[in-house]
Amino acid sequence: MATRLKERYQTDVVPKMLERFQYRNRMEVPRLEKVVINVRVGGAVADPRLIDKVVEDLVAIAGQRPVVTRARRSIAAFKLRQGMPIGVKVTLRGDRMYYFLDKLLNIALPRIKDFKGVSERAFDGRGNLNLGLKEQLIFPEIEYDKVDKIRGMDVTVVTTARSDEQARELLRHLGLPLREAAQTAPGA
Repeated sequence: MATRLKERYQTDVVPKMLERFQYRNRMEVPRLEKVVINVRVGGAVADPRLIDKVVEDLVAIAGQRPVVTRARRSIAAFKLRQGMPIGVKVTLRGDRMYYFLDKLLNIALPRIKDFKGVSERAFDGRGNLNLGLKEQLIFPEIEYDKVDKIRGMDVTVVTTARSDEQARELLRHLGLPLREAAQTAPGA
């Protein structure tokens, strides 16, 4: 079953990108490769049970079981030992990726208070988009009453685009609300 975002990519985005960037064939058109969601849990050093709550939230949001990330080395100042759980991440590909991105673009981002669009600086120079979300409550699967602590997350959208311009155009056609560049007043 194809998701509606995947169908939009195939029917609307590919022809527009072919025309805009003069690709030789459809296979040159940039596409979405994966979406990585990462949640850092600093409090897990003192209370490792916090990881379980974050895993539960991420399963609800992503629809896939995440991986617990562990510290690579010990840092005495943070009371951190090598191998301690410090975060959770999940990598989405295929239909799950398109479903999550559709939900992020059409439901979650508009629920952010005072949201004016994604900044141009959110692109990394290699055609990937990095978003920092301040709370998990913007996703409809998370019940407000069951949240013990508001946690942020990093969402990385990896594309096959070779430049930020191509990735920006691809994601804009898929529905990413981009913030308009600030216009300077004449004579200012």
